Amino acid sequence: MEISYNWLKEYINIDLGVEEISEILTGIGLEIEGIHTFESIKGGLKHVCIGKVITCEKHPNADRLHVTQVDIGQENLLQIVCGATNVAAGQHVVVACVGAALYPMNKEPLTIKKSKIRDVVSEGMICAEDELGISNSHAGIMVLSDCPQIGMPAQQYFNITTDTIFEIGLTPNRSDATSHLGVARDLVAYINTHYHEKISLNYPEVNDFPINTPKNIIQITIADTVACPRYTGLHIAGVKIEESPEWLKTKLNAIGIRPINNIVDITQFVLFEMGQPLHAFDANNIKGNHVIIRKVAKETPFLSLDGIERKLSENDLMICNEVEPMCIAGVMGGEDSGINEATTDVFLESAYFNPISIRKTSKYHGIKTDASFRFERGCDPNICIYALKRAALLIQKIAGGTISDITDIYPSIIKEKEVILSYKRLNTLIGKEIEKETVKEILTSLEMKILNETNENISIAIPTNKNDVTREADVIEEFLRIYGYNNIELKQNFSFTPSAIAESPLIALKENVSNYLSNNGFCEIMNNSLTKSEYTHFDFINKQESISLLNPLSKDLQNMRQTLLFGGLESIINNINRSNFNLRLFEFGSVYRKDCSKTKKNTVIERFPYHNHLALFVSGKQHEDSWQNKANDLDFFYVKNIVSNVLQKNNFNVNKFSLAIGKNEGAFQQVLTYTINNQTIITIGEVHPTVLKVFGIKQKVYSAEVDCDALINLSERKKIMFKELNKYPEVHRDLALLLDKHVTYEEVEKLAYKTAKPYLKAVNLFDVYEGKNLEEGKKSYAVSFVLSDTNKTLTNDEINAVMDRLITAYEKELQAKLR
Repeated sequence: MEISYNWLKEYINIDLGVEEISEILTGIGLEIEGIHTFESIKGGLKHVCIGKVITCEKHPNADRLHVTQVDIGQENLLQIVCGATNVAAGQHVVVACVGAALYPMNKEPLTIKKSKIRDVVSEGMICAEDELGISNSHAGIMVLSDCPQIGMPAQQYFNITTDTIFEIGLTPNRSDATSHLGVARDLVAYINTHYHEKISLNYPEVNDFPINTPKNIIQITIADTVACPRYTGLHIAGVKIEESPEWLKTKLNAIGIRPINNIVDITQFVLFEMGQPLHAFDANNIKGNHVIIRKVAKETPFLSLDGIERKLSENDLMICNEVEPMCIAGVMGGEDSGINEATTDVFLESAYFNPISIRKTSKYHGIKTDASFRFERGCDPNICIYALKRAALLIQKIAGGTISDITDIYPSIIKEKEVILSYKRLNTLIGKEIEKETVKEILTSLEMKILNETNENISIAIPTNKNDVTREADVIEEFLRIYGYNNIELKQNFSFTPSAIAESPLIALKENVSNYLSNNGFCEIMNNSLTKSEYTHFDFINKQESISLLNPLSKDLQNMRQTLLFGGLESIINNINRSNFNLRLFEFGSVYRKDCSKTKKNTVIERFPYHNHLALFVSGKQHEDSWQNKANDLDFFYVKNIVSNVLQKNNFNVNKFSLAIGKNEGAFQQVLTYTINNQTIITIGEVHPTVLKVFGIKQKVYSAEVDCDALINLSERKKIMFKELNKYPEVHRDLALLLDKHVTYEEVEKLAYKTAKPYLKAVNLFDVYEGKNLEEGKKSYAVSFVLSDTNKTLTNDEINAVMDRLITAYEKELQAKLR
């Protein structure tokens, strides 16, 4: 949200600098995210002045150019080459001198330099309107008929306004600060608390609103008082639609709003002044002179102001006439009901709509407007009449017309909430003893009314512009914003009690795994638990277990995730798009699945348990290529090795898992699963290309997902055993085995440990060959065996006996042959 410094000062008499105001606003919860300068003509026309063309002659080397001598009030005349057909001696013109920076309309900025044009020196430029950035007109140079003083700075002639714009990061709970008056209100409260001077908030006057006005010819009916608790409106006859005055256009331009016409611009002005959205209808297009606030049938077509035909939902609140919808209430008007050049009568709307209703409609249609931004957060229901009068008087002032009386439909008045504040509770939460007078001063400066007071507490009426302040804690937060968090002194000594609660196994696992992975080149990522609704279309997502939000912030944050895969792939493509191709990522996060069960009375109960998972993602190469060492690709076996190391370092017995290999299962093209008691604990695989295509990823991605909760609950974990180092040497022997392709290395390893006890200490597969010179359906494993004895040095006969047993076992049980 953008707030104008000049506009702000119209409501409060302050002489504080930009930096000081920035610090104050950030301190009271209106964080300043940026500050920029606005100029009514971009660049401020520095080094541009008023000149008079003294002579104008044809260029000696160009038929379409003129050589002029221009007086800009200096000792010497400027020689300027000009290509405009309308340039002539005696004209008062706008001259950009050497060094001037111009920002032409719809063109690149340019800086004026001394130059030669067809061998004639040119010391500046005589400007057209579009070259100055004033308008799109390029009908020759700008000739000033009022003959202003020669040498006058263009800034002075065009009365250029300079302003400072604060960019405020407004949090959703601060609906009271969505306007210049709202921000000014907080500033007044802070200044009156922390400065010696006392100031007041200057509200715009509406006392001259006409009385004995004509009757409003537009009838108003609210059919849905839940979605629309209040609706007010009036009729203005005989208005003239034209361009807005300069002061109004400048104010809107300063905060990034494009002026349209005087009527629409006034509604925008009041919106940003008071925070109350208004809407102006062409009264002649209100069929039956009847405005009805209701919902319409599902799939009703509606052509909105942006030229898009939308299909309405049954939950959309509409502003209708007796025949058709005219406006999506609180969100966007219709194309046929708005103000245009032919409009003579205006119906002006000022309403309060249910924030939830507006939020749902805005999200459903994907429309974000300045009006919906405020209605979603909750406007002040009791400001409707004030804002309506303010806008009507401004319209009458700049567009003429006759104002009717006001129709106000307000079935159930929304009253101020009453909250009781305990001084003791306030001091306890803040951690400091606050004087009672200070508390009352700050609360009343925020326009809260003190209804009753005792020594222990006060009863406060909360203004209706603060719809988020409903509890004692909220009042304390409001007080502390203005009092200042930095004014709460820290004690010199801190005390704490060490926790006697045993460390969570999950936290211990996370710390150990995170340390190991980060030490091996992995980077941790954190993704939102909410994912896009379109991800539920994948076949491997169980739609019955999918959990959707009833009121999602957007379609990108609609479903609770069932897997960490999608967030990881989004992180990968985000890195790839920024030329970071070699990736090793991991994430600890929760996944969610709906669990429906029946009670004894056949009542279905929905539960939404979550499970803690760990996900690994690798893609690209292990490291950058160098002249010494060409990098290997990160692959399936790299991920498997990392997972095995994670298990071993956390004392999980890898041999207790059952491993199964599959293809084209779920999200994976090739997959390896670790299971215990038919429960899948770990899944490792190469992400399927069809999944990668959805995310725009063109390089291979390998992933692993670990169910941390199930892993921790495993009863059998290896005990850490310490042994004395073996004093006797180890012996290494290798075998090259010719095996059937269906035989896995796991079978080779298990058979080795079973056969070569007690001398076998380690087994390692160091080569696999499948290719020429092998029988069909065969593969070759090169396996290394480490043998030793803790009591003696093994003899050759003992070593050979062990190897013979291994060879016999492989030949008998795996039908292996030695190569």
